[in-house]
Amino acid sequence: MSILNRRRFLAISATALAVPTGVAASAHVARWTGYALGGPVSMQLVGVAQPDADLIFTRVEAELDRLEDIFSLYRDNSELSRLNRFGALVDPSAEFLHVLSACASLHAASKGQFDPTVQPLWLAIANDADDDTIAAAKALVGWSNVTFDANQIRLPTGGALTLNGIAQGAVTDRIAALLRGQGLQDVLVDMGEIAALGQGPNGPWSIGVAKTDGTLVHRLTATDRAIATSVPTAMEIGDTEGHILSPTGGAPVQALVSVSAPTAMIADGLSTALCLVDDATGKKIVAAFPDAKIEVMTSV
Repeated sequence: MSILNRRRFLAISATALAVPTGVAASAHVARWTGYALGGPVSMQLVGVAQPDADLIFTRVEAELDRLEDIFSLYRDNSELSRLNRFGALVDPSAEFLHVLSACASLHAASKGQFDPTVQPLWLAIANDADDDTIAAAKALVGWSNVTFDANQIRLPTGGALTLNGIAQGAVTDRIAALLRGQGLQDVLVDMGEIAALGQGPNGPWSIGVAKTDGTLVHRLTATDRAIATSVPTAMEIGDTEGHILSPTGGAPVQALVSVSAPTAMIADGLSTALCLVDDATGKKIVAAFPDAKIEVMTSV
């Protein structure tokens, strides 16, 4: 199972159902479900008849395939897989560079807690490695050792990235932008994180945040806003670790974090980073990103 697949399981479980408020029986709401990024994905288009929407959904499927060729850890020839395998990637896509720039901002704002270079440590713990192997993996963690520009991305020898915790948000934003480009204004996109554009048939979109057992803990309405939720203990790696790790392998201190923001990429990254910090620190981190908001933050 890929790391993105593990993250996708969490998003489906923790973000609950997103449904239009008070849908009128006569309203056109075209729906699509598919499979991408290691799990089920979905969209709702308000005011579009299903036959017309099917043409749009075909374009979305093609775009998702293109984006998986950039960000997927389970496609051997994706940009991310090639970077991790060879330690360098020449002529990276604009989408990859955009995500890495966001990673740099999140790393700085979180004082290093958000660190995509934890991939070697994640794998060592997941594979129940011995103490020496885990110590060696910890030595490979360090965002400052990653360099990137329009020509090349380079990792230190033995290093690797996971974009789990931000890539799904970035993909959500890209699909939302594609739909806007088709002239659509009232759309709900769930690619592991949620982008609520415009409104549902009779008002703002209603988003539920729930525990992995389905217990609803928060509900919000959203218009032109993105929501991401992380539950680090929803899946364990190794014997006892939650799947979200600090750069030193430390356990999360939050049991559930849900963040809303203007973009799903930032909401995704913040919900991941905030799992690793206390409430006061989390508020300071979120304050660095305009119009981002903690919706739920529940300590372990």
